[in-house]
Amino acid sequence: MNHYETVFILNPVLSDDQIKETVKKYEDFLVSRGAKMVAKEDWGLKKLAYPIQNKKSGFYHLFEYTVDGEVVNPLEVEFRRDERFMRYLTVKLDKHAIAWAEKRRKRDKQKA
Repeated sequence: MNHYETVFILNPVLSDDQIKETVKKYEDFLVSRGAKMVAKEDWGLKKLAYPIQNKKSGFYHLFEYTVDGEVVNPLEVEFRRDERFMRYLTVKLDKHAIAWAEKRRKRDKQKA
């Protein structure tokens, strides 16, 4: 089991219900393939550094999970097929990145 982090940007024209439905769909996709969700974060609507598909903002979300490596490719294929996604990035975390992610989560909890 490898530790992964996926950040994706959803189209800004989606409603709150559509965003929640999309996030839930892909969370269920991962869990159904044996993934264990470590963290889920909604970063909200953010301005993009450059326009993507003539959009200047997007809804950012982060999934942190552990799963076998062969599950990542089908996930990214599904992202490519879904028009609600503007961009995505999946990164395999090493021990230093995992430690940093834990620190970040603790810091965010203290702020809240």
